[in-house]
Amino acid sequence: MTELAPVKPRAMRDTLLQSIYELMLQDSEIFFVSADFGSPVIDKIRADKPDRFINVGIAEQNLINVSAGLALEGFKVFAYAIAPFITMRCFEQIRVSLALMSKVRPMNVNLIGVGAGYSYVVSGPTHQCYEDITLMRSMPNMRVLSLSDQHLASMMPAYCMRDLGVKYLRLDAQVLPMIYQDIQVDLNEGFYAHKKGVRFCLVATGFMVHTAIKVAEALSELNIEVGIIDLFNLTTFDAQKFNEALTGYKTIVSMEEAFSGRGGLDALMFNYIAHQNLNINLINIGVEGDYRFEIGSRQHIHEEVGIGVKAIIKKILSKN
Repeated sequence: MTELAPVKPRAMRDTLLQSIYELMLQDSEIFFVSADFGSPVIDKIRADKPDRFINVGIAEQNLINVSAGLALEGFKVFAYAIAPFITMRCFEQIRVSLALMSKVRPMNVNLIGVGAGYSYVVSGPTHQCYEDITLMRSMPNMRVLSLSDQHLASMMPAYCMRDLGVKYLRLDAQVLPMIYQDIQVDLNEGFYAHKKGVRFCLVATGFMVHTAIKVAEALSELNIEVGIIDLFNLTTFDAQKFNEALTGYKTIVSMEEAFSGRGGLDALMFNYIAHQNLNINLINIGVEGDYRFEIGSRQHIHEEVGIGVKAIIKKILSKN
């Protein structure tokens, strides 16, 4: 029997863009719009489908309005830019032209933000993105998809094509270890339970799923078995299935590469526990403090802001 060649680790954007490219070869209604942000796969899209590709330049507000116009004409649109710029620079346009407009007119617009959290670690807070979960979740008619690895990212374009609406796909900029290479994921559930634990369940999103795996491995050596759930759909996950996944836990530990206590994953979990009448505690772990201008490794910065492996283990042990 011939063994399959191992899958080469790639950045999330590359696998997602490759999937979009392959769909564009089959579906003449898919349109791609970029805000002067490129990649080798985008070069292929521009070369092979020039009639369905626009680079609007460094003009994210225009990116949103052009995308909305194309969607109103019946196209299924992917709009692509750096995460802080496609969410914060053009927030009013997203609110008015997409979130509001999609309430009265059917449209399919998918915003791709590359560089979630501290992805661009050496670029400082102007290019880092800790506010986008809060901002994008604040709008009705906006689905937020926060992805943790390249395989999950590669599945998203086909998923986005199945449903009308406006979605924000939140991608890490770095090449990360693969999590879902040999795992079948039901995207409609909006989450995946990687590991069953006893008392604590780590509910993480995006890059922090990788941190959760490391935390769980370290705690296992101390004979503390914690669960891990990757919550990748932050708006429309299956509440009934999620409740089942949480059965038996006493404490949820929410983990996000975003500001703590400012409307992100922790707010989602606090609200969820209240509305579901769950008898469960919550420890919210997110970026503590203010903007930081220090240059260092992602691991070092994470420990400094309270979301590193050592910092999280310390918090959990203090509650054990």
